[in-house]
Amino acid sequence: MPRAVYVLAMGIFAMVTSEFVVAGLMPQVAAGLAVTVPQVGYLITAFAVAMALGGPVLTALVLRMRPKPALMVLFAVFLAGNLMAATASGYAVMMIARVVTGVASAAFFGVAISLCARLARPEVRGRAVAVAMNGLMLGTLLGLPLSTVVGERHGWRAAFWAITALAVLAALCTAVGVPRLEQADEGGDFRAELGAFTRPRLWLALSTSTLIIGATFSAFSYLAPILTELSGFATGTVPLLLIAYGAATVVGNTAVGRLADRHATAVLLAGLVLNLGFLTAFALLAHLSVPAVVAMLGIGLVGVTMNPAMITRVQRAGNARPLVNTVHSSFITLGVIIGSWGGGLAIDGYGLRAPLWLGAALAAVGILTVVPELRVSRRAPVAVAEEAPVCA
Repeated sequence: MPRAVYVLAMGIFAMVTSEFVVAGLMPQVAAGLAVTVPQVGYLITAFAVAMALGGPVLTALVLRMRPKPALMVLFAVFLAGNLMAATASGYAVMMIARVVTGVASAAFFGVAISLCARLARPEVRGRAVAVAMNGLMLGTLLGLPLSTVVGERHGWRAAFWAITALAVLAALCTAVGVPRLEQADEGGDFRAELGAFTRPRLWLALSTSTLIIGATFSAFSYLAPILTELSGFATGTVPLLLIAYGAATVVGNTAVGRLADRHATAVLLAGLVLNLGFLTAFALLAHLSVPAVVAMLGIGLVGVTMNPAMITRVQRAGNARPLVNTVHSSFITLGVIIGSWGGGLAIDGYGLRAPLWLGAALAAVGILTVVPELRVSRRAPVAVAEEAPVCA
């Protein structure tokens, strides 16, 4: 596996940690900016919307650049936003900072995943993507709790300064550890990049990703109240359970990465079927502590861990270039928004089990978007992405 893939994972880790940091420090940020906790919640939404809408725009602006300079520009934009957050004098400045970092993060993901596809041999591209996406999983497992500890002990601004230092380190490692590559064929042609979006198979693959993430986040967003109010766990136990959930995502991501290259569509179908089962079991048995934990860990194993297979399928349906990967990140972010927002509405209307049932419904619809692709893949061999690898 090229060492540069691990360097890219470090950059993703830094940006995911920045995405989640506000969620772990909502009371402190609210007090520091003299706003309400719901207003701080809007900062999380702003980051997600900026990723979904602004990421493809920024990616289009760096398409004519070689991959490594593009990554350094995106690091610079991200650092500017993160420094703005660390020194924010008021809520409006913090909102702008979150939008800037969200846009930069989405574009970075797109360029980094595209670069992974070029760096790795075709037969191990799924594994390379899994290594890079472990930056996302570790951001949930380690980045969120560590930034929360820093913020609680030294103030919420210190957490943003720590993320800034981490991003600087990741940028330096990128400058040293990522090779300078030329553009891929047609890599700077915006119209050629847009041509991929005329393919119905790509839109079907993108919709599957939205549904997988939506199903998972409808449950993940509300694990804390579900585990305390329905499953009967003490508040102090929930962080340990969330760490176990994060560990399950790392294990699942690694396993899916090893299978994604040869069996992407089958893995997605199996993951959706299993997630449907775990979400349904969680909804039915949330009042029982042991089954609830088993179901939660199951969701961790087969939820966001589908990312390597999702990315492989999208690249095969479209291409492995930055714009397709960034738009894919936007569809993934749309799933986060649908799951968390829809789950909140479901709780208001039907109680804490409702987001679990919503997740099960989204997983069921997701299955319907994969079955046609499975039939096609059985009739014809799957083509790999166009770009040739540049190192082993």
